[in-house]
Amino acid sequence: MCLVLTVYDSHPDYRLIVAANRDEFHDRPTLPAAFWGDAPEVLAGRDLRAGGTWLGIDRAGRFGAVTNYRQGRREAGAARSRGRLVSDYLTGEQSSESHIVTVEGEAALYNGFSLLAGDARELVYFSNREGIVRRLAPGVHGLSNHLLDTPWPKVSTGKAALGALGRERAPELTADLLELLSDREQPADSLLPETGVGPEWERLLSSAFIATAEYGTRSSTVVLIGRDDRVVFVERSFGPNGVAVGEVSYEFALSRH
Repeated sequence: MCLVLTVYDSHPDYRLIVAANRDEFHDRPTLPAAFWGDAPEVLAGRDLRAGGTWLGIDRAGRFGAVTNYRQGRREAGAARSRGRLVSDYLTGEQSSESHIVTVEGEAALYNGFSLLAGDARELVYFSNREGIVRRLAPGVHGLSNHLLDTPWPKVSTGKAALGALGRERAPELTADLLELLSDREQPADSLLPETGVGPEWERLLSSAFIATAEYGTRSSTVVLIGRDDRVVFVERSFGPNGVAVGEVSYEFALSRH
């Protein structure tokens, strides 16, 4: 993922609201979100190169998302794919806090990442570039390719837009969140971070939605976990130059253990 916006435990109708864009090279093979055949409780897209996922949820409401950490220089291959940080959580039995503790101990096995893991009642964050476990307070949070709530323009703009949403219910809320994720406006150069990739790439990567022939937003995802224990999951997929290529939608009640 390259942009994850959340409203955690501060909406009258939803315990958790997620609006997220995954940015990736278009030649990286991917499956759209679906319940996995080898893990039927898990709803997520799938990276066919390494087998993990960037964002997903299970039928019990356990949610995970990961972003890469942008630091300019290209990192050497790591022992493990960052997609496992989410897929191992969703296919395992650990609580979000226990999973984060495990990840903290194995952080050196991965290239730079930021991970969100939790459910409708707890949301935990960890980055191996910060090294601190954070339990999110209720409210609006944003994550891109740096640390949680780093005020990059698309994070700050997205958080402000998310915080301004009223008491809408799906599908109106879903439509508004997808519209928020489709924003291609690039901020002024003076507002861009300096992460070592050069001004042209900083500019290209600065918008919420990225559209080029080789690299860009591959999917926009909305997840709503209601206080009535119902889940709405919508994912739109995109090809080169931001052309829409599909949409999947799921609704289900959380299972009780």
